[in-house]
Amino acid sequence: MPVILSAARRVARGKWPVTDPTLVHSPLVAASRLFVYGVWTLALVPLQFFALKLRLPLAQRLPQLYHRICCRILNIRLEVIGRRSRVRPTLFVANHSSYLDIMVYGALIKGSFVTKAEVAKWPLFGMLAKLQRSVFVDRRVRSLLTQKDEIARRLTARDNLILFPEGTSNDGNQVLPFKSSLFVVADQQVRGNDLTVQPVSIAYTRLDGMPVGRHLRPFFAWYGDMDLLSHIWLLAGLGRFTVTVTFDKPVTLAQLGSRKALCQYCWQTVSTSHAEAITGRWPEGRGPRRARRWIRGRRPRRPAARAGSA
Repeated sequence: MPVILSAARRVARGKWPVTDPTLVHSPLVAASRLFVYGVWTLALVPLQFFALKLRLPLAQRLPQLYHRICCRILNIRLEVIGRRSRVRPTLFVANHSSYLDIMVYGALIKGSFVTKAEVAKWPLFGMLAKLQRSVFVDRRVRSLLTQKDEIARRLTARDNLILFPEGTSNDGNQVLPFKSSLFVVADQQVRGNDLTVQPVSIAYTRLDGMPVGRHLRPFFAWYGDMDLLSHIWLLAGLGRFTVTVTFDKPVTLAQLGSRKALCQYCWQTVSTSHAEAITGRWPEGRGPRRARRWIRGRRPRRPAARAGSA
C-alpha cells in the first residue's frame, strides 16, 4: 500500500513516468484501447462535421453514441442513481474532476457543455468540444452577461446544457465551492417557463470491483500540473473501473428565490451525493442496489419466484 500511495503522489505532482512494479498497468492494454479510441474518433469526426454543416438532427444524437462507445472501449462501467430530467431544455449542474467526466456525462445526457473559452484552443479536445456544439464562455461576470444571448438561443432551441460551476477540475475527494456568477445561465425564461436545473454528481468508485480510496483517486482525477498525455496513458492501461453518477431532484431559480440560493443548493446537493458515492454510505432507498447499470453490464434480473411462495 505505501508503494501505491507513493505512485499516486507522483501522479498528483505531475512526476512521470510512474515505474511501480506493484501498479497493475498493462502497456499492451493501454496501446490497444487508445488505438481503437483513435480509430473510432477519426471515423466519426467527418460524419459529425458534415452533420453540423448540413444542420441534420444526427448532429445532436451522434455525440451521445460516440461517448457511449468510448466508455465501452475504455472498459468503463456506469452506475446511475436517480432519474435524469426529461424536461427540455434542462441545465445540468455537475462537479468536475477529470477529462473522463466529459465522456461519462456525454454518454448519459444528450446535450452540450458550457466550458471556458480556452478549451476551444486545446489540441484534439478543443476540436471535439466544437463538434459537440459546446458553448464557450469567458467566465468573468461581465463577459457572461454579454454571452447570455447565445445561451438563451441554445435554450430556446431546447438544447440541454451541462455546467461545471467549480470553474476547474479537482482531486476527486471533494467538491469545490460553486461560483455563483456562473449561475447567471440559470436566470432564463424558456418559452414562458422557468429553466429546469438538475444537480448531478460523478464519482470514480471502484477499480476491478475494489473500492477506490483517497490514495488511488489521482489515477482518475486530472488536476493541477499533471501531464495530460502521461495521465491518459496510465489510465488507459488500468482494469475496469466503475463510475457512479447521481441525478438529484430538479429545481428552478424561482423556487430557490435567488441565484446565490440556487448555487448553494446545487453545491450542497452535489457534495452530499458525491460523498455518499465515494464513502459507500447511502441513505435508505439509495445506493448501488438501486442503481441502473449502463454501458457495462445489464440490469440485474429479478429472481424467479420459488414454488409455493406467495
